[in-house]
Amino acid sequence: MDAAASATATGSLRKFLENLSGAGKAIGVLTSGGDAQGMNAAVRAVVRMGIYVGAKVYFICEGYQGMVDGGTNIVEANWESVSSILQVGGTIIGSARCNDFRSREGRLKAACNLVRLGITNLCVIGGDGSLTGANIFRKEWSGLLEELAKNGQLDPAAVQGHMHLNVVGMVGSIDNDFCGTDMTIGTDSALHRIIEVVDAIMTTAQSHQRTFVLEVMGRHCGYLALVSALACGADWVFLPESPPEERWEEHLCLKLSENRARKKRLNIIIVAEGAIDMKNKPITSEEVKQLVVRQLGYDTRVTILGHVQRGGTPSAFDRILASRMGVAAVIALLEATPETPACVVSLSGNHTVRLPLMECVQMTQDVQKAMDEGRFKDAVRLRGRSFEGNLNTYKRLAIKLPDDQIPKSNCNVAVINVGAPAAGMNAAVRAAVRVGIADGHRMLAIYDGFDGFAKGQIKEIGWTDVGGWTGQGGSILGTKRVLPGKYLEAIATQMRTHNIHALLIIGGFEAYLGLLELSAAREQHEEFCVPMVMVPATVSNNVPGSDFSIGADTALNTITDSNVEHLTEKMKTTIQRGLVLRNESCSENYTTDFIYQLYSEEGRGVFDCRKNVLGHMQQGGAPSPFDRNFGTKISARAMEWITSKLKEFKGKRFVTDDSVCVLGISKRNVLFQPIAELKKETDFEHRIPKEQWWLKLRPLMKILAKYKTSYDVSDAGQMEHVYYRSTHGEPAAI
Repeated sequence: MDAAASATATGSLRKFLENLSGAGKAIGVLTSGGDAQGMNAAVRAVVRMGIYVGAKVYFICEGYQGMVDGGTNIVEANWESVSSILQVGGTIIGSARCNDFRSREGRLKAACNLVRLGITNLCVIGGDGSLTGANIFRKEWSGLLEELAKNGQLDPAAVQGHMHLNVVGMVGSIDNDFCGTDMTIGTDSALHRIIEVVDAIMTTAQSHQRTFVLEVMGRHCGYLALVSALACGADWVFLPESPPEERWEEHLCLKLSENRARKKRLNIIIVAEGAIDMKNKPITSEEVKQLVVRQLGYDTRVTILGHVQRGGTPSAFDRILASRMGVAAVIALLEATPETPACVVSLSGNHTVRLPLMECVQMTQDVQKAMDEGRFKDAVRLRGRSFEGNLNTYKRLAIKLPDDQIPKSNCNVAVINVGAPAAGMNAAVRAAVRVGIADGHRMLAIYDGFDGFAKGQIKEIGWTDVGGWTGQGGSILGTKRVLPGKYLEAIATQMRTHNIHALLIIGGFEAYLGLLELSAAREQHEEFCVPMVMVPATVSNNVPGSDFSIGADTALNTITDSNVEHLTEKMKTTIQRGLVLRNESCSENYTTDFIYQLYSEEGRGVFDCRKNVLGHMQQGGAPSPFDRNFGTKISARAMEWITSKLKEFKGKRFVTDDSVCVLGISKRNVLFQPIAELKKETDFEHRIPKEQWWLKLRPLMKILAKYKTSYDVSDAGQMEHVYYRSTHGEPAAI
């Protein structure tokens, strides 16, 4: 096939938003159940995308209660209706529990109110109860309309044009308790609130040598407790899905006393509000406190976070996730047919997918049934790959077996940080060290990058040495941008002197280039013929082979928290603020100062202009919960890969391409990609991958900012089943 024919064939498979029309359609959007940060971002995306494609969009205020009551609760939205809400927590259209909607009489009223406005497309943002209610409503829809026509409440002719209701759901829940999606809207923001409290507590607790018992939300799901425990290195965590074994009281006290004996001044115990024991008996935070005080005599305090976890502004992750899901929900409504079942827009790795709503609801209910019946292993499995992976990682990092119970590998594994510092690097080092020790390796820390490597700044690092590293920013090991090229002989000597059998590199584009140089030098230096793997860590998120890099999420949150303000012609309308973001290297001519002076002059008398250069503050500060969790899990997986390679060792020299890899997330999968293969995917001049997934978000951003643009929706895809598992690589759970 020639190039022209190939392009035509490719083009014929692509699907663009311009081909999907919302003309003549009306979409209703509502938020229901408990509120969650990011709901407003989802509402904004639905409204603006709906208007963009020519549909009418209606706010249904106060959830299902507003749908039943009608009147001023259902109002048409315009572009300005959702201005300046992206950063606002909660939901501007309100949310309420509604008993009326549970009855057929209530649903008759709701259907009547919708049909009178021509609304036959419904976007529901809520939990499993809210989405189940929407599906019941959809199934009854035609019967409800027929009854309304028969009773004379609706014109039979009008009913004929509205006989089918399309329903698409988005899950808004801080608990991340809905099966089928790796993350629900609001979960990441709730984790931010928890970690903010934990970080604050850690300073005072270390001052006074205290134990803190922290209770977090999660009546039926322990996700918040588990991930916050992973993100802060908690000593113990209590979950409803995975109760502690019998005699847990003795084991807990032994663990705390051992940590104190290792000079650890602070103990953190995290309790999900729905925590239970193996007999389904509740375990409360107060009970845990009394146990510690009675058995150990430690100064112990309880902190119950409560609804503070629902508060505050949404995180960068939740703003982006909700915006992507809102756009995907509108596209799903436009493509729906009378035969299309109600679906929910979910996150799988880094990919948005559509799943049958009731399959997800059924699996969510199956989790609770498994817990009620004491089938806790089934409950963990049903909760999903993200939850299961987090639990396994936490157990490996929190519990150290006695040295005489760990089979020794007789291998030395070195860890090095390279390039600019990135928040989350320390969490990655901690995970690597502890997994390596658990696998029987002797772990070595290399200080100050390749420069320090060449100078022999290498020390053994132990389990307790990395205690408390998870929440610390920067790089405790030290990191430099120096490449190994001119130090190859010295580095090979250090590899030989310290008998290093494998190397884990954590860093950005310099780490990537350094790994390439080490790989290319294998023929000259046999010391480099060992397994080598790189974990991407850079605020720039520019490492080939991975959609995400450790540190990028923290940088995004720094940017969204920095209150950069003000702009353009929008000010002449009802919109009173604007924002221009500029990359430091985007243009030699359009500098930050030039843009500032341009807007200051042209906007005189219309708006004020301010500039703010964030600079290195994007690299600093405590890592976000996402970066702590991501850095921990991906680094632990890298060490597991190293262990599997070393089991093949037995004096073997590693010379094949698959022994020098970059570990990353690509759409749905965790992939170890040989760096030799990634070379052809790299733009070395600009220090970026040739294809960057996030550029696909640019037209989406433009649409939501009222620009006309072309948007490829080919990836929107068809409905999948909730039990789908990728056959290529490992599933990537964020």
